[in-house]
Amino acid sequence: MSALVEKLSSKQQDSLIWFKAAAISDFPDDGGACIKYKGYQVAVFNFDNKQRWYACQNLCPHKKEMALARGLTGSCKDEPKVTCPFHKKSFSLHSGESLNEEAYCIKTFPVKVEEGHVYVGFDSSY
Repeated sequence: MSALVEKLSSKQQDSLIWFKAAAISDFPDDGGACIKYKGYQVAVFNFDNKQRWYACQNLCPHKKEMALARGLTGSCKDEPKVTCPFHKKSFSLHSGESLNEEAYCIKTFPVKVEEGHVYVGFDSSY
């Protein structure tokens, strides 16, 4: 389960639409893959070495390219991050904030894993 889900109250979790993205085995260990929800591209990351999952928009806000699912993952001061493979802009997978002290940010989504499948939580605006 992702740290973002753990921070949500049960009421907040219940108000989300949990989209069944794929089986755990469909995602690379310590890497990302892109899923589509209602035409919206979402990057889902498996931090296998830490047993954590994260999701964010796939669109890099810097150059407007669908690339974050193929980005480099890691951490910066215990903050999980993804770095755009084209522009080297890094973003927190917790908050979506830029880690390069820039105005860019990304949308993050809660993730949960149940019965061998990965689910991404969306609010009703999606």
